[in-house]
Amino acid sequence: MSYTNSIIFGPIPSRRFGISLGIDLSPGKKQCNYDCLYCELEAAPTVETMDEYPSVEEIIKEIKTNLLKHDRIDVLTLTANGEPTLYPKLDELINEINKIKNDTKTLILSNGSTIYDESIYNTLLKIDTVKLSLDCVSQKSFKKLDRFHKGIDISKIIKYMAKFSKETKNLFVLEILFVKSINDKKEEIDLLYKAVQEINPARVDIGTIDRPPAYNIKPVPFETLESVAKTFEGINVNIAYKNRPVQELSFSEEDILSLLPRRPLTKEDIKNTFSEESKIHLEKLVNENKINLVNSSGVDFYKVL
Repeated sequence: MSYTNSIIFGPIPSRRFGISLGIDLSPGKKQCNYDCLYCELEAAPTVETMDEYPSVEEIIKEIKTNLLKHDRIDVLTLTANGEPTLYPKLDELINEINKIKNDTKTLILSNGSTIYDESIYNTLLKIDTVKLSLDCVSQKSFKKLDRFHKGIDISKIIKYMAKFSKETKNLFVLEILFVKSINDKKEEIDLLYKAVQEINPARVDIGTIDRPPAYNIKPVPFETLESVAKTFEGINVNIAYKNRPVQELSFSEEDILSLLPRRPLTKEDIKNTFSEESKIHLEKLVNENKINLVNSSGVDFYKVL
């Protein structure tokens, strides 16, 4: 089967990663080892491996064509109608992409479930930015929300994510998606915080449902995400939320210096929560080198030096 013209999508501007060219490793149908309640794709039985997929040669040909066609591509984003690490020739594909990508970066968007497979683990080490999901820690919530294929072990996922975080020389981002009445309870959030501390990624993106899901579930409000960000003390947390509310909160210089060690804030956080006077205080602290702007996998965070 030929997949020409269905493998590549974009380029798409991404706030966090620049101009992204998408590469779909399962363009023909959904092939995933999860059947998440929030997935925007139609429900489908879980699988362990892909049985339909484009060849490495087809994918590389399409990438080369598009790199010539477009003046600027910042990142080649590996994804799938399902789970991209189930692509059986992933290591070969990454090796071939790395030969032709030049200054373009590679990014994979994975649910993280296969990270304790040694061959996949070693392949992920070759990718410039690895973004993995971790929605739950308790087996009960994990089974209810992510509806995983038999044999997947959440404790091993967390253990190998922590190992990967220590070993990778590239960027590692963790993503958590919250769903109302499933993984938004305090017990689950506390377990997630403990796991995030153990994993220690460069950044954690937290969000909720913003597209029509496969099942009848509800998003959490912005206030829940804000509360989670505060709970994840000392972690670079980026709240991904469409139409987030704008507040005008006042902070003195002392308040800012006390706040940032507990919760580093993004430029978007500052824009949406700081009053104009507070922004002046922040800028003064930056100019005095008491606060620094640190880039973490494409997102700028204000942190105390």
